[in-house]
Amino acid sequence: MFRGNHPTRVDEKGRLKLPAEFKRRVDELYGPQFYITSMDGKRAQIYPLKEWEKIEEKLALIPAMNPLRKKYLDITSYYGQMAELDAQGRLLIPQLLRETAKVTAEVVVFGLQTYLEVSNHTTKSSRRSLFR
Repeated sequence: MFRGNHPTRVDEKGRLKLPAEFKRRVDELYGPQFYITSMDGKRAQIYPLKEWEKIEEKLALIPAMNPLRKKYLDITSYYGQMAELDAQGRLLIPQLLRETAKVTAEVVVFGLQTYLEVSNHTTKSSRRSLFR
């Protein structure tokens, strides 16, 4: 499980340095492959590939003509790309998502159990509210 939040940086080339605590969990449980996407264009969601494949398995059980399934796949495919952790523990955030979500320079990485969420450090979207 990924827990808590950690401030970190996205460098000028668009690479996110995975916080050490999250990197340890990735090394222990998942390996270097990820699917990076967004549901709203405001935050990047980083799924270890094993976790994303579980979502895909559930989606495969829903009829292909289901409009909610199509909408979900449309948006996650629009923002989504595969990524691989490099030797320095960095992931390349897709350019479209970096620009749309403004995940550049100072960011916050939230651990949300089975995936990570990256938000611009200074925007309201990085300040999660329990009462929205």
